[in-house]
Amino acid sequence: MKHFVCNRCGQCCRWPGCVKLELAEITAIATFLGLSEEDFLARDTQLRPDRSGLALVDNADKSCIFLTGEPGLTGCLIEPVKPVQCRKFPDEWNFPGWQNECKGHYE
Repeated sequence: MKHFVCNRCGQCCRWPGCVKLELAEITAIATFLGLSEEDFLARDTQLRPDRSGLALVDNADKSCIFLTGEPGLTGCLIEPVKPVQCRKFPDEWNFPGWQNECKGHYE
């Protein structure tokens, strides 16, 4: 089985879309950020467009609010507790044309 190696280019974090949150992730992220769940929910989440649950809010440019750094030198402020959707890129979640944007590769 091939393993995807992320090069931390951050293109997946810049792609407009919805970073879905599961209930267990809310507690983990809030704790990691040193926030109460209520403060995390109020500050960093929004209702998904289909109203099926919560998602992270976006920056004005539609990138992830937890993305740091410049292209090619990016990082995730919540890397140890990032959502499952992010951890499973690109095998279980990706976007059209991701192969042309992403600098990662399979080994």
